[in-house]
Amino acid sequence: MSKSHEGPSRPARTAPASKTNTRNGTAKANANANANANANAKSNKGRPSTPAPRERFRTRHPVLTALVPVVLVVAAIATMVVIKAAGTSNPPASASSHLSTGGATATADPGTTTLSPQILAALTVPTATLDSVGSPSSVVLPTGTGDSTIAKDGAGKPLITYIGAEYCPFCAAERWSLAVALSRFGTFENLSGTHSSDSDEFPDTQTLSFYGSTYSSSYLDFQAVEEATNQPDGSSYKALQAPTAAQSALMAKYDTQGSIPFLDIANRYVITGSSFSPQVLQGLSRSQIAADLSNPDSAVAQAIDGAANDITAAISSVTGNQPSGVGSSATIAAIAQKLGA
Repeated sequence: MSKSHEGPSRPARTAPASKTNTRNGTAKANANANANANANAKSNKGRPSTPAPRERFRTRHPVLTALVPVVLVVAAIATMVVIKAAGTSNPPASASSHLSTGGATATADPGTTTLSPQILAALTVPTATLDSVGSPSSVVLPTGTGDSTIAKDGAGKPLITYIGAEYCPFCAAERWSLAVALSRFGTFENLSGTHSSDSDEFPDTQTLSFYGSTYSSSYLDFQAVEEATNQPDGSSYKALQAPTAAQSALMAKYDTQGSIPFLDIANRYVITGSSFSPQVLQGLSRSQIAADLSNPDSAVAQAIDGAANDITAAISSVTGNQPSGVGSSATIAAIAQKLGA
């Protein structure tokens, strides 16, 4: 039976006790941690184990719901423009995927640091480790959209879209899994290190940032948007990028609650919120997290590698199971079956 992010109703953010996190920067996130109340058990290594979630862990954007009608109108216009442009634009197949700049207001990100070569190398997790981890029941599977059409870029490659923010602890967790999964299909350049807000729940969760990076792949196009840094700016955070009209339309269609992180896999699968609780990463440095990725018995690998396998299976289903070394994996094939791919 597949894992689903449906199930119990999602816990509401408690109003006066917590501050909501809006996309227009009106307040910092400080949501309650009710969804993670059972995440305090220790693993055999003495680290917090991942709870078995029946829901997504997310940072909400309440104002997005009110903007949905406007976004859909804009999206319809944008779609017509894209369709027309597609007839005249044909980028080479070898073109690198890129970050959407949208309404970016900053060119430098003060909330990031350079990643060590060891951390970068650790993102390419050995296949044997990934196969050993498989798809743990504690990790929530991507959700099928029911759309039979695979969204592609102008070069005909399946389009993967990520929207998040550096202050968001749930984005911090999901980025690790997404980076591990994407490393099986291509290569990153200029990834940087960052951490979630130190005033949000799961404070100071160590992670990566996609801002300023590039991703090259013969099989897919990855576009990422980091909306803000982890650096306070009044009652909000310093802005980095804004989603394009088309990207906002994806969120309006597949993420009606306006949650981040948001991941759209060629319009066939989506992930709204993180696949596992950031609790599992609490108190760990980036180096410790990276080192644990190759240890299938660690709580970190069970969470990050497990979610990476699920994302890999979803991506493989839209790339025609290419590259063959990934698509032919028995582990990935078994997960794809659970996804209904």
